[in-house]
Amino acid sequence: MARQSPQRPDADEPELDDTTEPVEPEEVGTDRPSANVDRSLWEKVGIDPVEIALPAGTGFTLRAYRPARELTPTDVTERDQDDPFLARRQVIEEEDDETVVILDEDVADEFAASDEEDERGRAADADEPDEEEAAAEEANDEEVPAFLTHKGRLLLFKTPESLVSFIRSGAPNDLSQLDSWQELSERVEPADIAPLDEDTYELDLVVENLRGGHDTWDPTLLIEAGEVARDLSYALRLPAVLDMLSAGSSLDDLDEALRASVNGGVGGFLGRRRLKKIGAQTASLGWRTIVGKISAVVDWRD
Repeated sequence: MARQSPQRPDADEPELDDTTEPVEPEEVGTDRPSANVDRSLWEKVGIDPVEIALPAGTGFTLRAYRPARELTPTDVTERDQDDPFLARRQVIEEEDDETVVILDEDVADEFAASDEEDERGRAADADEPDEEEAAAEEANDEEVPAFLTHKGRLLLFKTPESLVSFIRSGAPNDLSQLDSWQELSERVEPADIAPLDEDTYELDLVVENLRGGHDTWDPTLLIEAGEVARDLSYALRLPAVLDMLSAGSSLDDLDEALRASVNGGVGGFLGRRRLKKIGAQTASLGWRTIVGKISAVVDWRD
């Protein structure tokens, strides 16, 4: 919001003496939601309003966290067909027939003994807990993000009113699979679309901030951007973005160093030293790619 220039006092107005009580200035209106907004509806349905700023504009959407087993991922088939860079190649695997020629009885006996040993090994493995199945079960129980998406695209609304109108319309979307969606659609009002500060993200500022150099980097801005980018890339099925932010990547190193830098003591000092070793140009280019890929799969709604 632009600052308002102070008005000059009228020359004819009498000066206030020392006994005059100071007049409290009126609060300047702001677009940010009030901290006193009733959150009971969101807490009950387990969904939150989110505000995301991108280079093309700022919009409202919804986000929820649920166990992976309870969610059907967004269908990206149509999106990928429209975008040749996202198109998936269909790989057809053909199994070649293998012919084994046994030359004598001694070799045949060796093959038979080897087969019996393999059978015993497979039987023993079957009796033991399957580690892969256990890992899959654990992954299914992990809470994952879901956004207001449809056919692989993030639905962003420029006003609370347009978002509420869409929720009430019964239009298809990926959050409608949630048990609490019906209650939300019946009760939500435009005044409820008031994202908390921690649910407000400024992806439009990230690249410019990184270009400014190490001394101007805003840890809060960049850390929060990383969090929502990971959530969006998972929910929108953008594996390229997930890879760029995965553990061990240069942008993940940036994230860890930023988190360490905001701490006090030795940890904060070491974090700031690590930040100095991260190339500003590399970081800004990486984030420009991420913001571009996310922006490419946004469906803006007025």
